[in-house]
Amino acid sequence: MPSAFLLFQSMKVPVVAAATRILVAEGILDYSGHVATRLPGGETFLIQTGLDSRAELRPERLLVVDYEGNVVEGEGKVPAELALHLEVLKARPDVESVLHCHMELAIAFTMMKGVQLGLMRARAVRWESGIPTHPDPSHIKEREQGAALAKTLGPHHAVLMRGHGLTLVAESVPALVVDAVHFEENAKAQLQVMNAGAKPVPLSAKEIEQILKMEDRPHHVAKMWNYYVRKGIAAGTVEKDWNLLEG
Repeated sequence: MPSAFLLFQSMKVPVVAAATRILVAEGILDYSGHVATRLPGGETFLIQTGLDSRAELRPERLLVVDYEGNVVEGEGKVPAELALHLEVLKARPDVESVLHCHMELAIAFTMMKGVQLGLMRARAVRWESGIPTHPDPSHIKEREQGAALAKTLGPHHAVLMRGHGLTLVAESVPALVVDAVHFEENAKAQLQVMNAGAKPVPLSAKEIEQILKMEDRPHHVAKMWNYYVRKGIAAGTVEKDWNLLEG
């Protein structure tokens, strides 16, 4: 019986490595932060080691970890904030993938008195249920901390972390990349309005409803994923033989 790692090596493993490299290239990940995604079967998930460079992450360097935090396959130590991914995945069976990063614009919106990050751009309707802020600014290293973060996240798709960063959840790793790009675009749009001395005018409920009515998320995710994979291949960030393109 082939192991989970070998069985899915041609599928999810290179996708996680490519997504990590793409997010570094886009300035969303740097020396820290990580992507985690479930492996089929419901008993394990993939995550990178704590020390490997995100910019050079290779599929074979990923770890298979169980929901007790044990490394089932792979070499190296888990990231310091493993508990963040572990507890979010446990609390949200509807979620397949988790991104934790230290996006500077996301952090900025946790340090502004009386300013709330709104839904400015059309793609920000992804977060129409809300974007809560978690009050713990420290590294989420303990299981209790991870559970508290998952509670703050609740049913939403994003949670800001006071003075620390951002956690996003999605239905796939490519969807995480798309959401991370759009989250930063949305935060930047609001900051641009504020820097112009104007009052931000977020999307109205009627506008959100109109956008959602026309939304085709699977098509949009596939389109953007192919764009960033091709961009990565052209730049040498993503390896062509990982076979990540859909067409």
